[in-house]
Amino acid sequence: MTQAAVPEQIGEILALIREHGPNPWNFLPDVELAAHLSAIRRGRTQAIVALHEGEIVAVVTFEPSDAFHRYQPDGREIEWQGHVGEVVVHREHRGQGLGTRLLKAAVGRLLQMGLVEIYVERHEENEGSAGMMRKAGFVVIDVFDDPRRRDVGSRRTSVSRYGPHP
Repeated sequence: MTQAAVPEQIGEILALIREHGPNPWNFLPDVELAAHLSAIRRGRTQAIVALHEGEIVAVVTFEPSDAFHRYQPDGREIEWQGHVGEVVVHREHRGQGLGTRLLKAAVGRLLQMGLVEIYVERHEENEGSAGMMRKAGFVVIDVFDDPRRRDVGSRRTSVSRYGPHP
């Protein structure tokens, strides 16, 4: 079962991300992550959670953003974009398409908000995330050196945009 997250779930979401999100590819700094999730209280950040026997086993966070203007199509450079922040699935529930379903649900909500372009980032070499993003309809549009956030492998970030774009 999936549902929109409510502020009372922020602590459980944070615990899930801290326990099941870390891997060599993910950039999850505590201060930024806490600020991102606390914005659920204000409605700035939204999240969809998947529940199993009353426990949160997966989450996707998303929000309006203006951080991807350089990737916007001509004439839309100053328009707000959608940004998917975190997609984390409990280890025992991976490989069942749950991350893809949540990502698609987040895309649907962002489109309902009128955000035409939707972006997501990952470590260039994170193949698990890459597959999930492709299945949800994202296409890689840029890869860049990012040693501040990426300290393993290629140290590069891949940016993907939802849907077919020129």
